[in-house]
Amino acid sequence: MKYFWTAFAFLLFISCKEDYTLKPLGQVRLEYPDPVYRTFESDCKFQFDYSDLAEKRDKDNPCWFILHYPSMKANIYLTYFPVNGMEDLAEKIKDSEKFVHEQTVKASYIAPREFVFEENKVYGTLFELGGESAINLQFHATDSLQNLLSGSVYFSAPPQYDSLQPAIQYLKRDLIHLIETLEWK
Repeated sequence: MKYFWTAFAFLLFISCKEDYTLKPLGQVRLEYPDPVYRTFESDCKFQFDYSDLAEKRDKDNPCWFILHYPSMKANIYLTYFPVNGMEDLAEKIKDSEKFVHEQTVKASYIAPREFVFEENKVYGTLFELGGESAINLQFHATDSLQNLLSGSVYFSAPPQYDSLQPAIQYLKRDLIHLIETLEWK
């Protein structure tokens, strides 16, 4: 028993070091600054407010744009379509919703949120997709007569929903603000 206490005291003595460091608990917390919005202006038939964290980039087609968020490695792809009658509008909305529902292979849920802003004649739906879907947010907005704007959020990172959640929530807030400030020219 004497050797046990001697060995125990020796181990206790050599195990104590001065350079002990605390290890952080959990994962890195992603925080983004409160957005400052500016007006998106172009020669197209719409305008809206978007975050100053985003960089506006043109695409090949007229009135198609990318809002690039470099700090989040995210893009919002915006696509404008002129509408030629109710049948054309219904077909374009059907295509937009079909694209969302094709994501059900990886999405664990799809939560649609309809919106109506009579004062600006803006009507549409915002879809939030959970799980490891390629897109996490998609929307379409129309004046129900001549214009349709759709948008999709993509990340340049593997779709790990839990890790991307802070950025998804930030972009969701930005998309809601975009839709609320959308005006047709």
